[in-house]
Amino acid sequence: MVTGVIAGALVLMLIASGCGGGGKNTGASARSAAVTTTKPPPPIAPLTGLPDPGGVANKRCAVTVKIDNRLEGHPKYGVEQADVIYEEVVEGGITRLAAIFNSHAPDRVGPVRSVRKTDQSIVTPIRGVFVYSGGAPYAIASINTAPVVQLDESTAGPLMFRDHSRLAPFNLYARVDQMYARCKDPAPPPIFTYRKAGTPVGGIPVANVLVGFLGSYAVRWTWDVPSATWKRRIFGAPEYSAAGTQLAPQNVVVMYANYVGGDPSHGNVGAEAVLTGVGKVEVFTAGREIVGTWRRPDRSKAATLVDAAGNEIALTPGQTWVELPQPSYTVTVTP
Repeated sequence: MVTGVIAGALVLMLIASGCGGGGKNTGASARSAAVTTTKPPPPIAPLTGLPDPGGVANKRCAVTVKIDNRLEGHPKYGVEQADVIYEEVVEGGITRLAAIFNSHAPDRVGPVRSVRKTDQSIVTPIRGVFVYSGGAPYAIASINTAPVVQLDESTAGPLMFRDHSRLAPFNLYARVDQMYARCKDPAPPPIFTYRKAGTPVGGIPVANVLVGFLGSYAVRWTWDVPSATWKRRIFGAPEYSAAGTQLAPQNVVVMYANYVGGDPSHGNVGAEAVLTGVGKVEVFTAGREIVGTWRRPDRSKAATLVDAAGNEIALTPGQTWVELPQPSYTVTVTP
């Protein structure tokens, strides 16, 4: 009997020991599971400040496409998917776009048009691929100074095509989705600083901005509260992409730039926006205007935007249009 009692006691002790140990192990396992299942936040796309699930934008270069901005070239394809778009003056006061892609990979972008001397200054900080239809010798000599892979109609092969249902020269398009493979550069560095959620914006409220490019090329941006974007109008009407989307970025940056080598207002060929040095900037973001200065000591890095107090201006994460008017052009802001 004594032996049986002792054996039973040993069994009870083992059971109790097992239960206690099991409780401890279960707690440790739960804590371990909690640690291992916590996912880090996704990386941030360099040119938009938006989350980059899978890190796609951080694994490929930028592709910059020169795009027509005349009424005959409407509607544009793929511009709504660009990260950053520059609107520059060319001869005769006409404007054209340089649309930079990194986050998205549209299979049709355009109409693609020719290179200009301003373009080398735009693409030098971001490198990558530069896409254009062709160009005058002086313009090609200019883009040759930029550290980019050039793709024009004569060298792109199947990566560019003409849509013969539209009239030339407004019918050349780029397959941006296939062009990333032509570049070995890393992801582009950020062009702008972006604001974190909850950070005060500053500036003053505005409803409309009219960028006074010459003639019918003037652009109006209207703040739209429901979408938190600036709706674009040109040629007296809202501008829609070929996909039926009204062009509407989160930010509009107006960088006043002097043009040299010819007055772009009077048709002289060879005009170039000077995008190094110091100039006035007006930043429109989150329904507000912040007036300040852009500073760019050399073309190897993008311009820094600072407010009147010398603080760097932070944009809303998303798409940004950069307007490059001459200082003599009128920009009208409506509260």
